[in-house]
Parts: sequence; C-alpha cells; structure tokens
Amino acid sequence: MTPSVKPSLRSPKPKRFVRPVHIVGTGSYVPDRVLTNADLEKMVDTTDEWITTRSGIKERRLAPDWMCTSDMGAEAARRAMQQAAVREDQIDLVICATVTPDMPFPSTACLIQHKLGLRHVPAFDIEAACSGFLYGLEIGQQFITSGACETVLVVASEKLSTIVDWQDRSTCVLFGDGAGAAILRSRGEEHGILATCLGADGSQADILQLPAGGARFPASKETVSARMHFIKMEGKEVFKSAVIAMQHAAEEALKKCNLTIHDIQCVIPHQANIRIVDALAERLGAPKEKVYVNLHRYGNVSAASVAIALDEAAREGRFQRGDAILLVVFGGGLTWASCVIQW
Repeated sequence: MTPSVKPSLRSPKPKRFVRPVHIVGTGSYVPDRVLTNADLEKMVDTTDEWITTRSGIKERRLAPDWMCTSDMGAEAARRAMQQAAVREDQIDLVICATVTPDMPFPSTACLIQHKLGLRHVPAFDIEAACSGFLYGLEIGQQFITSGACETVLVVASEKLSTIVDWQDRSTCVLFGDGAGAAILRSRGEEHGILATCLGADGSQADILQLPAGGARFPASKETVSARMHFIKMEGKEVFKSAVIAMQHAAEEALKKCNLTIHDIQCVIPHQANIRIVDALAERLGAPKEKVYVNLHRYGNVSAASVAIALDEAAREGRFQRGDAILLVVFGGGLTWASCVIQW
C-alpha cells in the first residue's frame, strides 16, 4: 500500500462522526468442498447452462456436517486478527451477522468469542440477512465513535447448505457456505468509513424468507412435511427490489460524502446474481472493470458474501491506500445497505 492518501478524491462533507473508524484487517474462510453445476445436474433437473445463464454461478462451497457457522466465523476472525496484528486481549466487542446461527441461543457471537479465547468480551448476533455485514460495520463504528470500544470484531458467517431445499432447483443452485470478518479501529486519520446508508421494508418480507422454525410456525410434523424450514424466494420480485434498493442506497452513501461513482476505485456489490450485479453497475454508471465479482466461485453466501469479497479484493490489490471503495448489499427483510470507505 502507498503511504499517503491519494489527492484525487474531493474532500468529503463534514462527517457526523468526530472519530473516524477504519477497517484495519480483513479475513475470510470457505470450506474445501466444491459443489459444481455438473454435480447439481446429478441432483436436480437442471443444467450448467441454465444455472450459469440465470445466475452467473459456476460452483459453491459446502461445509462438512461437523462444521458449524461459529467454526467458519472463528477462522475468518483469526485471519483478520492476524492481518491486523490484533491480539485476543485487544478485542472489545464481537458482532456476528448470520441467518444460520449454530442454534437459536446462545448467540453465535458468544460461541465465536469462546473459540477465539476472548474472555468476558461482550458479544451478540444481528440478523439482517444478506445486509448483515454492513449493518455490523455501522454498529461497530458507533461503538468506536462513542468511545465505548477501541477495537471491534465484525464477523459474517453462513452455513446456508443447512436451509437450502435440495429438491427446489430454483433456489438450491444459488447458495453456499463461508465466512468473512473485519477488524474496526480508529487510527486518528480522516479517511476510513466515510458514509453508510441502511434501510429496510418489512412489507415485502414474504418474497424472501424461511417460514418455519420460529415462534410463528414452530417446528412440527406439519411444517417439516410442508418443507417450510427451507429458503423460499420469489425470484423476479427479489430481482426488481434488489436493483432499485441497492441503486438508491449506493447513491445516498455517495451523496453523503460528496463523491460520485467516478471517484470510486472498486465497487463490491452483494454476490447474489450476475444479472443483478450487471443491472446495478449499469444504473450507477460503474465500469465493469471496477466491479468486483466472485459469485461464480461461491454463489450467494448471504451476510458473508460482501465480507468474503472485500477480503479477496483487498488481497488481490484491487484498491490501494487512499482509494475510495463502495460496498452495497440487499437481503431478506427486506433490507439493504451501502458503505463508502476510503481505504
């Protein structure tokens, strides 16, 4: 990384945060097992051409039965801590974003805390579906800017293979397992997280959901028989809502820090569907070479998608110190979020 901030960026508007917050380390983990489109052709009525054309996905990773969401999250966290040169005794808070917790309670964050050896550090989960990692960054940022914490660990981990209906060819081809993590700190420099935008619309909760297993439909013989413990999605409706919501969120975050898409070195969208990514890039006016895509390797990993992509893009040198990057996501809830970071 170059030692100074690039001068080409216009000065952002005065921020509401008096203490800038930085991502000082990232990490990710994906299981070894690869499930290809050719493998899926043997499981359901589908083809590689059908999956690739409609989603852009070629393969996804699946965790073994013994591996839990907390296991993947802890490993991603270790890698982020190592990159940031942060010790266990320096972590002040653990936030975990997931829709596939190890169990309803205790929180997966508490289990990650224990696996990392973080004694008595507060830990909690958040559930914002695919938007969870950016929701977590904003929450962690607030703890640091308020002075309550110095170092926050944000983890996004998902084992979606446990809630995928392997008999539903329209959804089982889309999802995978994995985890990503980030370490937040204030370095006392003006750059860092410049702006965030969060949103939700509960009136559209039914177009992307897992109906049973909660208080509304507790597990029963009837809910199991009706296959209500698996992801249900209305693909066309999700597509339309995702593109519009992410466009507005991205534009709002850019407006907050007085930047345009032309100031952005790298756009990292939620890795759900190549058609959504392409439509979003076109609406934002973002050149394709600036849009980071890894969904062909991992599929949709919900909250972990953008966290994994951020870590991989950073390691690949897609942006340097001083570059502005844009993260933008969309998920069930409906939820959406965007974040502009000067790296």
